[in-house]
Amino acid sequence: MAQQQNTQLGIWLMVATTFVFAMQDGISRHLAAEYNVFMVVMIRYWFFAAFVMTIASRQAGGLRQAAATRQPFLQAFRGALLAAEIMVMVLAFVYLGLVESHAVFACYPLLIAALSGPILGERVGWRRWTAIGVGFVGVIIILQPDRGVFSPYAIIPLIAALMFALYGLLTRYAARQDSAATSFFWTGTVGAVVATAVGVWFWQNMTPTDWIWMAALCVTGATGHYLLIKTYEVAEASAVQPFAYLQLPFASGLGILVFDETVRMNVILGASLIVAAGLFTLWRARQQG
Repeated sequence: MAQQQNTQLGIWLMVATTFVFAMQDGISRHLAAEYNVFMVVMIRYWFFAAFVMTIASRQAGGLRQAAATRQPFLQAFRGALLAAEIMVMVLAFVYLGLVESHAVFACYPLLIAALSGPILGERVGWRRWTAIGVGFVGVIIILQPDRGVFSPYAIIPLIAALMFALYGLLTRYAARQDSAATSFFWTGTVGAVVATAVGVWFWQNMTPTDWIWMAALCVTGATGHYLLIKTYEVAEASAVQPFAYLQLPFASGLGILVFDETVRMNVILGASLIVAAGLFTLWRARQQG
């Protein structure tokens, strides 16, 4: 018997998911300011891989079934790409802070819409192209490239958004042959291998207090992914996806309250354009779906 859809519960789960991921980003920002980014991501991935393998072992067929795929190179590339994206995004937190990093990163659904044509062969109409254009006007407003003091660090979250958009598109492509459980397994395990191959060269001793923060980082990561899985179990993705944008105000609030970051007017205006354009593209995709 198919599980009954519960949109209201799904929305609340997505809200909880975005809050937990925002807390994870805040902890990542704290640790990466004190220790090497690659080491922080490596340890985070160790716990994530253990979580993924635990989930897989409890499913029918166990680890063997979860790992079974007819497109191993695609799945491996997806896992490596996400690990690299996380490293880039945590670097953005260190150099730009949570507010501006998330404001720029919010454009990733627009990048997915723009690239879905050439990569997946999907049709993108003029309305969505207009929304994509509006969204990138928002990115330009945030980055302010016309200023003489333009920082190249501002490009870091844009690179992360492009990487995450490509990861999302490749995940949709992989779903044509593999289950979500298989993609999740490869994401965690390959990502851990890649993160370890890079991070092991940058090991630093941590204080006992920061090991507690590292444990909190690992727990929030696993909790966030668990909540996300539950979200998509009880509700359609198209119904809950707009609420993923709540991670922007959650993370920004954390940046302001905990890290003494400030919000410039151009960031508010640019982020508003990006979110509005993103919500429109999600609405158009749902209408055409």
